[in-house]
Amino acid sequence: VSKTVGVDNPSFVALHPNGRFLYAVNEVGDFAGRDSGAVSAFAVDGESGDLTFLNQEPTDGAAPCHVTVDSSGRYVICANYTGGSIAMHPINGDGSLGQMSDFVQHVGHSVNPQRQQEPHAHSCTIDKGNRYVYACDLGKDQVLIYELDLENGKFIANEPPYGETPKGAGPRHFAFHPNGTIAYVINEIDSTVTVFRYTDVTGALDPIQTLSTLPAGYEGRSSCADIHVHPTGKFVYGSNRGHDSIAIYALDEASGLMTALGQQPTEPTPRAFNLDPTGTFLYVSGQGSGRLTAYRIDQATGMLHELDHYHLGERPMWVMILPFAE
Repeated sequence: VSKTVGVDNPSFVALHPNGRFLYAVNEVGDFAGRDSGAVSAFAVDGESGDLTFLNQEPTDGAAPCHVTVDSSGRYVICANYTGGSIAMHPINGDGSLGQMSDFVQHVGHSVNPQRQQEPHAHSCTIDKGNRYVYACDLGKDQVLIYELDLENGKFIANEPPYGETPKGAGPRHFAFHPNGTIAYVINEIDSTVTVFRYTDVTGALDPIQTLSTLPAGYEGRSSCADIHVHPTGKFVYGSNRGHDSIAIYALDEASGLMTALGQQPTEPTPRAFNLDPTGTFLYVSGQGSGRLTAYRIDQATGMLHELDHYHLGERPMWVMILPFAE
């Protein structure tokens, strides 16, 4: 275990396609004396996995909570939660970040008076073709769609401009099915997952199903956080904070529709989890426990079998599996 210090409140991280650089959002509301968060760049040691800080750039919106890198490795895209905006930064040849090349301020609201009085961009996901950016906005109950202009480092509003979740749902994170025709959105506020039919011709999202992440009859407080699709496309997993569990769904091979299989109890406040690239193991970090729990995935049923726990430190925020040199 190694530790990197010197950056303020890093949360979500993303790896460069070449594996040599890593980017982390700094989920703060005041950066360099301005109403902004930041994104930090690091070099990754291929042998040890240790990180070396390169530089930071402002995101021009408060509390950035998500970052992704386009598959060409040319741009980093961040979602500013409190700011309700998205930002794009070019990546220099040495992996450091250049000055912001584009910024979009979302506008609007939805029905929840406590959580949806203004926009709250929560994640940005790029499709396999590296053509479209899908920005989940919890405050608007929309997944906003942008074409990605890689030549100029710009967002281009798509037509249609968004896909919609049910009112009051609060879309948070987005995951594609491996078949490239289905996408899944986990909704933080009402603890559900919405299935969208997706086309790479227009980028459009058509909602076809929404299911709860919680067991029938549960009346306690809970909110969703993270979502991942199994590499085989047979299962999807989502995390519940409050119920403190991983919701498990089987997926129909033809339609991508979900069948709820149940919930695996897990670490307190599971803000993040991830699957290894082979789909053999699933790892959950407990923001409330400071631990990581490892599970083996039953390849036939999708159910999780607990293996071990690991102490990480205070409030772990994200889980990423890095390839190491042999």
